[in-house]
Amino acid sequence: MRVSVLGVGIDALTMAEAVERVAGFVKSGGPHRVITLNPEFLYRARFDGRLLALVRRADLVTADGVGIVWACRMAGRPVPERVTGIDLMLSLVERAAAEGWRVYLLGAAPGVAEEAAKRLILHYPGLTVAGVHHGYFREDEEAAVAGLVRKARADLLFVALGAPKQEIWMDRYLEETGAAAAVGVGGSFDVIAGRVKRAPAWMRRLHLEWLYRLLSEPSRWRRQVACRSLRGRLLKNTG
Repeated sequence: MRVSVLGVGIDALTMAEAVERVAGFVKSGGPHRVITLNPEFLYRARFDGRLLALVRRADLVTADGVGIVWACRMAGRPVPERVTGIDLMLSLVERAAAEGWRVYLLGAAPGVAEEAAKRLILHYPGLTVAGVHHGYFREDEEAAVAGLVRKARADLLFVALGAPKQEIWMDRYLEETGAAAAVGVGGSFDVIAGRVKRAPAWMRRLHLEWLYRLLSEPSRWRRQVACRSLRGRLLKNTG
């Protein structure tokens, strides 16, 4: 079931259900776009018609972050749980290893995707990483990068260019990659590669991962402003 929050459809799925949905995408063939929606993206989409249009075209939109879960609840359309980019990626990688899907890692700084791939292969025996490519390519190189993914015959493409760049790239080039599904995963490669530490499990259970990331990366204060603005908008609409 898809619920609507501020004009954006969000799929009310558990993590397991989201994985099954993507598995269906891979089995049926592409292209399918998966957006892991955070409050900043939702807030920006309210004022950017291009972002609003592409998220509406997505085949799967998950609630990435407690702010989106809260927004759905405030709108009277709750979702069962958070389905974050990194957790969805790890669950899909595990499934890929079991099913024999070929995965491709695109994004992050040079060397990060390679290190992330090595760690994933060690942790998930049988995983086939069809290829990797950093995210530091020019606009006039975008089509060529999509061609590299096609040559690798990837089934599942993880794109870590940061929102909304990754969603815009997926919307524009996914068909050219030949992949059955693409998932925007933000900074997930940096965490998997060990370049960035994730919040402790106890903080994630208490929905305080946002606080840990804000303390670790003060530049993320803009996201908190977006969350507050989103909350104000929802309170106004439901008041």
